[in-house]
Amino acid sequence: MADSKKYVSNTLPVQWGDQDSFGHVNNVVFFRWFESGRLALLERVGIQLGGTRPHIGPILAFASANYRRQLTYPDTVEVRTWVGRMGRTSVTVEQEIRSLGTGEVVADGSSVVVLYDFDKNVAVELPGELRAALENPED
Repeated sequence: MADSKKYVSNTLPVQWGDQDSFGHVNNVVFFRWFESGRLALLERVGIQLGGTRPHIGPILAFASANYRRQLTYPDTVEVRTWVGRMGRTSVTVEQEIRSLGTGEVVADGSSVVVLYDFDKNVAVELPGELRAALENPED
């Protein structure tokens, strides 16, 4: 998994309200954690997020999750995020969520982020400097 990859890591607390009526973290919460990891990766490579919408920026085209283990409060999770593959206009982002309480991977998933021209409503090619940054997000 991510252990042999260059990945961006962030930690998040499991909140009491993250649990559903079955007493474990609701599946929707995992997608929010994946989003936090993707944003950490994009910010690390220099993509400015927030504020006014950029002319050209990232847009989510696909997201998936595999739930491996139940997770409950209290705990803290580590979200590991890395680049799986780069296309002409997109990047596949791979992720895993680990319980710091048990050390186990509780979920993994992937998503496709497209570089998008919001004014023209078209995908645009990833520039060379962005490709280089995505290949080395730890730098």
